[in-house]
Amino acid sequence: MHRPLVTLTLILSGLANSVAIHALEPSHSSDWPQWRGPNRDNKNLEQGLLDNWNMRSPALAWKIEGMGDGYASVSVVGSRLYTTGNIHHSQNAIAVDLAEKKVLWSMPLTDGNPKHGYEGSRCTPTVDGDRLYVVSSNGQISCLKTTDGRFVWKKDFIHEWDGKMMSKWGFSESPIIDGDWVLCTPGNTGAMIVALNKFTGDLVWKSAVPDAGELGVPGAGYSSITVSDGAAVKQYVQLIGRGLIGVRASDGKHLWSYNRIANSTANIPTAIAEGDYVFGSTGYGGGGSALLKLVRTDQGVDAVEQYYKPGKDLQNHHGGMILWQNHLYFGHGHNNGFPICVDLLTGETQWGGKTRGPGTGSACITFADGHLVFRYQSGEVALIEATPSEYRLKGSFKPDVQIRESWAHPVICKGKLYLREQNTLMCYDVANKWILCHLRKQQFEESVSAEQ
Repeated sequence: MHRPLVTLTLILSGLANSVAIHALEPSHSSDWPQWRGPNRDNKNLEQGLLDNWNMRSPALAWKIEGMGDGYASVSVVGSRLYTTGNIHHSQNAIAVDLAEKKVLWSMPLTDGNPKHGYEGSRCTPTVDGDRLYVVSSNGQISCLKTTDGRFVWKKDFIHEWDGKMMSKWGFSESPIIDGDWVLCTPGNTGAMIVALNKFTGDLVWKSAVPDAGELGVPGAGYSSITVSDGAAVKQYVQLIGRGLIGVRASDGKHLWSYNRIANSTANIPTAIAEGDYVFGSTGYGGGGSALLKLVRTDQGVDAVEQYYKPGKDLQNHHGGMILWQNHLYFGHGHNNGFPICVDLLTGETQWGGKTRGPGTGSACITFADGHLVFRYQSGEVALIEATPSEYRLKGSFKPDVQIRESWAHPVICKGKLYLREQNTLMCYDVANKWILCHLRKQQFEESVSAEQ
């Protein structure tokens, strides 16, 4: 059936305005409500972004102060951005109004400024409806109202569960929401991971995890939980002081441990869970990388090593890893960040691992529109095509502000690249207006054709 002519005429007459309105809003855009994005895989599937920074570097849209000291990344939901930072004599959760480009509220989480070396915040807040969940570096999980930062509840890892970190730099986790639960890692063998009622903070279960293996040290690591359905069993995967673990999601029962990639200083990168597989990596003097396959057993689930690569051959320090079309991308080498592409199932290097990019030091990364964004410790930000065929550097730039170690992970959301540099938040425009106009026109023509 044809649409009424008057309606079609109105649509056609409004096309130019529609394209103009949406020109800066990438196709398939979505919020970035937590650490590593909606699915905790560090991938943004937006289309219509700048794909060659050699021709045109991202333009600084704006920058503001007020983020405090720290290395936390950011979460973006609607017109709000959230992060954490040390301000004056406390560690704060901070909300930014993106439309007004100003701090909306800043709520102290701690009595005093936690001092754990490399002073500053680590946690990327998790947004769930009208609530915000944050783990401060002193080991406190807090639930706040997104409207004004008011406390709903809070729990102390050390007081409640005798929590423990593997080393001296403070709790560095970003909590995860799963249904009506929020999960975090106090690090005690009797309560390595806990599930809490997200509305009240009441304990649902605590997971006892044996201190297994000789590598690494007891306690929580500097990583964050991810979810796996490997071997048809829903489980939470975490990198702790003794390496990778999996615990059953329904009740916290310990399922498996893998000690081989643990080091005794800091186990950091969030593991990648894909189907029946888990890939983990860690840096420092020990570490390395491993692919595990989760298989059912009479007792539950076992993690079977598919391959192990020592640190000299393959390791991620703390910049994170991305899986795209069965290939892993990350910065290889402790304090190096050499771009590398690895076949997930074989562990074979497709390219890289020895070539230094535009910057120095470790590199934290994100993915959007078929490309990787590498942010080096020295500040430089580079665009690399996510293809296993060859290393394709497609430009780089130095941000407006660079103070010390640029360790806060970059975030791309709705055509904007957000870079946190200690007290400063920078916003860069990475939308390609011409591509977006074409995409919008194409979508319009397809919708009209479908309704005729």
